[in-house]
Amino acid sequence: MTRPALKLWAGAAASVLIGWAVIAYAFGLHILPPWNTGWMLSGMIGPDPVQYWLGWSFFRRAPWSWPPGLNPLWGLEVSSSIYYADAIPLLAFFFKAISPVIEVSQYWGLWIYGCAALQAFMAWRIIGLATDDPLARLAGAALFVLQPTMLARMGGHFALSAHFLLLMGLWLCLTRGAKARWVAWAALLVATALIHAYLLPMVAALWTADVLARWLDRAKRGGLFAEIIIIFTLVLAALWAGGMFVLGGGFGGFWGGYGQMQMDVLAPLDPSPWGAFLPDLPGPNHVEVGHSYAGLGALLLVLLGLLAWAKNPTKPKGRFWPLILVLAAMALFAISPNVSIAGFTYTIVELPQWIQRYADALRASERFIWPLGYAALITAVLLLIRWLGGRRAGFVLAGLVVIQVLDMRPGFVRLHHFFPPSAATAPLRLSDPFWAEAARHYTRIRIIPSGNQAPWWEEIAVFAATKGLQTDAVYFARLDPKRVAALNARLARQLAEGEFEPQTLYVLADEGALALAGASHQPGRDLIGGFNGLWVLAPGWYARQ
Repeated sequence: MTRPALKLWAGAAASVLIGWAVIAYAFGLHILPPWNTGWMLSGMIGPDPVQYWLGWSFFRRAPWSWPPGLNPLWGLEVSSSIYYADAIPLLAFFFKAISPVIEVSQYWGLWIYGCAALQAFMAWRIIGLATDDPLARLAGAALFVLQPTMLARMGGHFALSAHFLLLMGLWLCLTRGAKARWVAWAALLVATALIHAYLLPMVAALWTADVLARWLDRAKRGGLFAEIIIIFTLVLAALWAGGMFVLGGGFGGFWGGYGQMQMDVLAPLDPSPWGAFLPDLPGPNHVEVGHSYAGLGALLLVLLGLLAWAKNPTKPKGRFWPLILVLAAMALFAISPNVSIAGFTYTIVELPQWIQRYADALRASERFIWPLGYAALITAVLLLIRWLGGRRAGFVLAGLVVIQVLDMRPGFVRLHHFFPPSAATAPLRLSDPFWAEAARHYTRIRIIPSGNQAPWWEEIAVFAATKGLQTDAVYFARLDPKRVAALNARLARQLAEGEFEPQTLYVLADEGALALAGASHQPGRDLIGGFNGLWVLAPGWYARQ
């Protein structure tokens, strides 16, 4: 291997190690072993990691179906697919395919480490467009890993940790590729479609910018129409395979619509809960608030980039204007027509109902600031290198990394508590001996009334997944409300008439269900009792062998 090639490989490896080091410091090494599920099921950061594990646990046990992403064992009549369990269909397909050879209980620890490694590597590669200086490239890569926007997602929204996809898209927009450029875009978009629905429109927007840039160059227009048709078809096929199209409704979700989880205009400057140095700023009141902070080191980098540009102002090249316009459009989508400035909201325009209905599917619009945030960091690094040269810029970037780390101390303290070391498997919360005995006599466990995150859904679903039962106790990213209503109506009739399903255990989650079961069950045959705080109907309990 030649000396330049060795230097290149060493730099790439070092960038990967930086990504791993940040995650090891933030979360520890105990999340890596595929057999260690205790950190996911501890409940320290809410139900989302439990949802992912449940989606995968039921999916790997189910036979392959058509489309491959169907997940019928979790949800029964309201079941959907691995796509709506946010369990990263791309990885779920792979690990299910190899499950006859290698059993993997969880792959999210590997995923989190992989996301950080690829984030650092792509940043290192992009900075390499401007300099070969190793310090500049590695320090710059560290700043991209030390981004609260990404680290916040690693603390619960695991699939959304794949910010490297955005860097890959920006890389393709910044570089002049070969004739097979469409292949790279196709692979990136298909992979994104099988990772998370929020990242797909962001990467697709970057691809659109690149297509427009090539269309503006008459010499590169050939084949663009075919590229659009092929990639569009491949992405639709990937979404179909993952199970996105199995729902008949409920795409808007359950926690507010578009414009209710918008980005405050000052959000990149608001340090809470991440930063130690800048004062907290007021903002809107929703779950996305607090995770668009850039970090003091990154903010200083942007200021230095502006200073570098002021020293030698130049217009962007013509081929970059589509990218600039697309980034601006995504930023406007993030802000939404309900503009928030320091927590004060001003409705600029009311969207037509038909537009609002589709926009509701991307209700957490604050996330759409991510591409512009990374583009701003890239631009600032490249301008700094143009101004100071690679070597001196490397020392400046290294200093900014120190500032970023010091500023993010409160954020890291917070992350340290997300996944504390625990036993490899979490004990079942349904610990009464009744439940173990019931698992030997029933194949399904229902909760009445059913619904998304119905009372005790987590305890019931984890118990069912552990014991190999089917259940309609669910938590999905999206759920068809019509199917839920139809199921609850049928279950209410069954309870009222005493027509219980064979081999089915019922959890009675409200007074109405308990009253219906109490009136229709046969005391000498069926059991109604309370165990671990849950009321259950066990048909045929006293007649079991």
